[in-house]
Amino acid sequence: MKERICKLVDVKSIVTLTLTGVFAYMNIVGQEVSETFKTIYVMIIGFYFGTQLMKKQ
Repeated sequence: MKERICKLVDVKSIVTLTLTGVFAYMNIVGQEVSETFKTIYVMIIGFYFGTQLMKKQ
């Protein structure tokens, strides 16, 4: 359990979780999300899950 929490404290995990929170908040509040933010968000999410997939292989 501690090992999993330590892995979540990784910088890329913090950035990904923060951006996901901001994205969710903006959608819940009804604020329009700019195309630039969407593009950056998709790139970071893709990078995060891509590196996670490579680690498992």
